[in-house]
Amino acid sequence: MGRLTGAHLDRLIASLPLWKRTTVRGCDAVTREFRFADFSAAWGFMARVALAAEAANHHPEWSNVYNRVSVTLTTHDVGGLSDRDGALARCIDSCAAEGGAAGGAAGGAAGGAAGGAA
Repeated sequence: MGRLTGAHLDRLIASLPLWKRTTVRGCDAVTREFRFADFSAAWGFMARVALAAEAANHHPEWSNVYNRVSVTLTTHDVGGLSDRDGALARCIDSCAAEGGAAGGAAGGAAGGAAGGAA
């Protein structure tokens, strides 16, 4: 596992169209905001993601306010984005679709009505 750069980084970003590229403490990262019907649905989503993240030993930075969950991914060990972030982002997208994120898999994309990153 290494930090993605150049064409490899560009391919990762292109493969995550619902995620927004950003930086966290000077490191490349991706972020996305999700909206759910209510707090319980948001919390259920977070529980599913937590189990997957723990199994992968790769954990998101996130916050929750009522029905919104903001997620940011970066690989701190390598100082930027890695393939692990892409895999976890795709898993998170699946969990969001299962959990009824607003608009299904495309719902809650960063920069939508809620805007912003974590």
